[in-house]
Parts: sequence; C-alpha cells; structure tokens
Amino acid sequence: MRRVTLFVNGTSYNGKVVAVYGTLADLLSVASTKFGIKAANIYNGKGGHIDDIALIRDDDVLYISEGDYFVDPPNNIESSHEFLSWAHTDWITLNVGGRRFTTTRSTLVKEPESMLAHMFRDKDVWGNKQDEQGAYLIDRSPDYFEPILNYLRHGQLIINDGINLLGVLEEARFFGIERLAEQLEGVIKNSQPPEDHSPISRKEFVRFLLATPTKSELRCQGLNFSGADLSRLDLRYINFKMANLSRCNLTHANLCGTNLERADLSNANLDGANLQGVKMLCTNAEGASLKGCNFEDPAGLKANLEGANLKGVDMEGSQMTGINLRVATLKNAKLKNCNLRGATLAGTDLENCDLSGCDLQEANLRGSNVKGAIFEEMLTPLHMSQSVR
Repeated sequence: MRRVTLFVNGTSYNGKVVAVYGTLADLLSVASTKFGIKAANIYNGKGGHIDDIALIRDDDVLYISEGDYFVDPPNNIESSHEFLSWAHTDWITLNVGGRRFTTTRSTLVKEPESMLAHMFRDKDVWGNKQDEQGAYLIDRSPDYFEPILNYLRHGQLIINDGINLLGVLEEARFFGIERLAEQLEGVIKNSQPPEDHSPISRKEFVRFLLATPTKSELRCQGLNFSGADLSRLDLRYINFKMANLSRCNLTHANLCGTNLERADLSNANLDGANLQGVKMLCTNAEGASLKGCNFEDPAGLKANLEGANLKGVDMEGSQMTGINLRVATLKNAKLKNCNLRGATLAGTDLENCDLSGCDLQEANLRGSNVKGAIFEEMLTPLHMSQSVR
C-alpha cells in the first residue's frame, strides 16, 4: 500500500498523510474530506498535473486544488512561522446566537480536526457570513459556546453554575472537539447520583397511593419492595409485574385484579389477602404463606396462577373456585380444606401435596403429577378421569 502527504495548493502546513487505493477519484474524495474542500486537481511538487493514479509513488508530496492552477508553496519553516504570527495577531469577532465573542484565529484552530479549525484556518475559505459590524455569524447557543471557547483558550473545562452540561456536550460534538466531548461525558457520568436499589418502605408507598387517583393504575413494575410491610392496604389493580415482593407482609391486603406476573413473592406472607382475579403467571411464590386467601370472584373473573412456582406454599383454607393452576408447581404445598371446585390443575406438579379435606368437584387434574399427594377426607369423590396422566 502506498501512502502520500497531501497539502492544500499553495501551502506547506497542516499536511495530511493518506493511503492511496482505488482510483484517482477515490484519492480526490479522501482529500475533500480531509481538507473540507472540493478537491478537483492533484499536482506534484514541481507543479505537474497528475491525471493517473499509477503516476503516484510511495511517500510523494502532493498538492490538492479545487480546480485552480498550481501555486508554488513557500518554504516550510518560513510558512509555519508566518502562519503562527498571523494567526496570533489576527483578531476575530464571532456573533454566536446574538452574543459577541472576540478571540484570535490561533485559538479557534487549536483543535485541527474541529469544525472551527476548518472554518477559520484560512481566511474566508468557507465564505463565512458576517453581520453589519463584521462579526462572523454562527447560529448556535452562546451559553453553551462560551465554555468551549474558554477550553480552546486555556485547555481547561470550566462551566459556570446554571449551565447544562448536556448542552455543552452537544456543542462540543457539533464542532467536532472530540477530546472535550470525552471529558464532558466523564463529568456527566460522575455527576449522576448512584443507582438506589434500596427497597421502598411502607411510608413511601402510602405516599404514592395517596397521590394517585382511585381510577388510575399505579405502575410499580420492577420496583423493589423486599421485606416491606404492605399489610391491610388497598392494592387493587396495581401493576406489580416483575416487582420484588419477597418477604413482604401482605396479610389482609386487597390485591383484587392486581398484576403480579413474574413477580418475586418468595417467603411473603399473604394470609387472609383478597386475591380475586389476580394475575400471577409464572410468579415465584416459593415458601410463601397464603392461608385463608380468597381467589374466588363472584363476577366470574378467575385468578390466573398458570406456571407459578408455589413450592412449599401454605394455602390452607383458601377459596379457589375456578382458579387456573395449569402447569404450576405445588410440590410439598399445603392445600388442606381448600375449595378447588372447577379448578384447572392440568399438568400441575402436586407431588407430596397435602390435599386432604379439599373440594375437587369438576376440577381438571389431567396430566398432573399426584405422586405422594394426600387425598384424605375428600368432600367429593375424585373420579379417575380427572387425574389421567
């Protein structure tokens, strides 16, 4: 692969080293991007016009023009000193969003790849618009531009109180000042408060409840209530989907129509809770206590616990007419004296489950695992067709 050094026609500073590949048009396209001009012609150091990429050799020094004739560059050292002297003494006034800033050209070109450097490296190379007093017009926010100009002046990021860091970051990105943008991203990241994963307390939650209209759904999806005391609260129709309710005290709470899908209720206490029409699909309630709960909705809305993990739960004396426990896991669970009339228990794991004293009339036990299950003192006889595996 060949590489060459490119300069703008008539200059010998701010050169760009590029790889030569493809056609001459590809090299002109790369030169246009590098210098922010519409490159049309390529000349060698003696002014010869190059019209075939095969004529270019490795480490050649070439000059790019926008179609004008070759201009012999001045001596490199003299040109560099001349540019620096001119840039330091050439004062420029900018009109940024109606506010004026006066600085030197050398300040604006400190970041050589930035948009400001391309705009002001050479006089009027971009044909910048000026107001009636000669200030260059830039349609950007002056509040966000000021920290950027000060950064170019002394290399330090200093932002006054009341200035939004995100606004300054967007300006740095717009002007292509990458080092400043990276610095701002770090400052913004460090200024963010640490993520608070601490559980929500009863006091905080009651405040949320009181501030929410009774007809509005309270969205608590994914929140952490671990160990909170939510007993005897009216929690109807609240969205607790994927929330952490492990070890919560929910005794005698009203959870009618509540969405507890994929929530964590492990080792929670829901004794005496109202669970009419509750949605508990794939909920983890392992080791929870649900004694004396009411899942039965007089309006006919059935509680859905399909696929729930109910290992070792204590649901003694609960009203569960028509409940959907399809493919749920109830291994080692206690369901003594429960009303399971018309319940769907198809494919349910009932291994070692205590179902003594239960009402299983019209319950669907097809495909369920009843190994070691206790069916003593049944209120109605269990027909064999109900438990075909």
